[in-house]
Amino acid sequence: MAMLGANAQETAKPLLTPAPGPEPAIHGPRVYGARPGRPFLYRIPCTGLRPIRFSATGLPPSLELDPTTGIVTGASPRQAGEYSIAFHAANANGKSSRAFKLVVGDTLALTPPMGWNDWYSHYNRITSKLMCAAADTLIASGMADFGYQYVNIDDCWMVKRDPASGEEPRTREGTIRPNRDFPDMNALTAYIHGKGLKAGIYTSPGPLTCADYEGAYQHEEADARQFAAWGFDFLKYDWCSYGKIAADNSLEEAQKPYRKMGELVRHLDRDVVLNLCQYGRNEVWKWGGDVGGQSWRTTGDLGLEKDTGLPGFYSIAFQNAAHFEYARPGRWNDPDYILIGYVGDAQRNDAPPQPTKLTAEEQYSYMSLWALMASPLIYSGDMAHLDEFTLNVLCNAEVIDLDQDPLGRQARIVRKTNDEFILAKPLDDGSLAVGLFNLTNAARTIDAGWADLQLKGRQLARDVWRHQNIGDVSGHYSATIGPHGVSLVRLSRR
Repeated sequence: MAMLGANAQETAKPLLTPAPGPEPAIHGPRVYGARPGRPFLYRIPCTGLRPIRFSATGLPPSLELDPTTGIVTGASPRQAGEYSIAFHAANANGKSSRAFKLVVGDTLALTPPMGWNDWYSHYNRITSKLMCAAADTLIASGMADFGYQYVNIDDCWMVKRDPASGEEPRTREGTIRPNRDFPDMNALTAYIHGKGLKAGIYTSPGPLTCADYEGAYQHEEADARQFAAWGFDFLKYDWCSYGKIAADNSLEEAQKPYRKMGELVRHLDRDVVLNLCQYGRNEVWKWGGDVGGQSWRTTGDLGLEKDTGLPGFYSIAFQNAAHFEYARPGRWNDPDYILIGYVGDAQRNDAPPQPTKLTAEEQYSYMSLWALMASPLIYSGDMAHLDEFTLNVLCNAEVIDLDQDPLGRQARIVRKTNDEFILAKPLDDGSLAVGLFNLTNAARTIDAGWADLQLKGRQLARDVWRHQNIGDVSGHYSATIGPHGVSLVRLSRR
């Protein structure tokens, strides 16, 4: 895992995640959804010293694996069904294999999407060059080797409606026009795809986006087809000005624009993951999947959430965690992006990114919460200022495996008081991931009993952050945790 731009302050923080070894280790989801006959692109996430030689068994004939890059291309099989594949990687230091089940049907995002979004770093300063640079860094930093695959543009890529400029946001035929900072959208997505990564884009169902750029209202079908023609794989659909269009606050009106776009996206000639960004209106977690979404924001913007004794991400997590019963494969609660490293100021979009004020313990807690909640893992810090500590938080294979577990269950709330928060997430292999979070400003011992965790017998406890077995425990698990810190363990029946 590469280190970019580290400084003394950052390297002094405790690095809990063990560095990957020189031998190959394949990571990423073990189950993957695709629609029949659509273009397919997947870069096998794999750490280890390059060059690495990749191979696969059980790969459908419509797909092809590049043995030197580990990038799978082609078209998904036309026949719906489950395809059992095994990926293999070998270098001078060893070999690795990982099972990969391709599920061809109508459900995308069988595990939460992972990637990067520019919003909290660049706001209206975003350019095509910055997007390409982010794709480069996703590879160079090693993030892509742990499963981060989407490179997503947020607001401000369109021509802005401004009579003084003489520029129109659409052609005479109604086609949406990118602004001068995005001269060639096809070239941009081709660049990102060339690295085995996927590209995302943004718009609003209203006349204007949140930053007052051109929205999709009354041009929904044309815009959806244009996004697909450009080659985008992800669409963030942000409520913004649609509030002025909606007739009232009813459930029907809340669903209407998303139902329309969901149907359009489902029939495009490529797979496009749809993220509903409407801030938890009308209990979206109950119906977001029914209108075609694969994930939906459950709260307001995390970057605007005020601290209340605890950093804002905690209150966002508490709200999101309450909806655990509604998450499942292809339907994910989205508590917004991961804001660590260097991040911008959501109150002052013109301010350059600055180092996060979160402590090391808070950042490990942040990532632990998002993984336990089966949240989309979308980083939105400045890719130009990645450092060793930030990568240590973002790139822990065992933590990511909890998020990407194929069972697709979000952790339930075991206990919540003013002092502590406990989450428990059942996993595909029968084990249980448990997070004990200290919400106080002093070290605290937190205990979780088997009755609360719905466990029996002896369990092997594994420290997920440190990749170390703690030992056998029976009846309860307890840990002494620093201020705003976390103990994240995996409990397996002995």
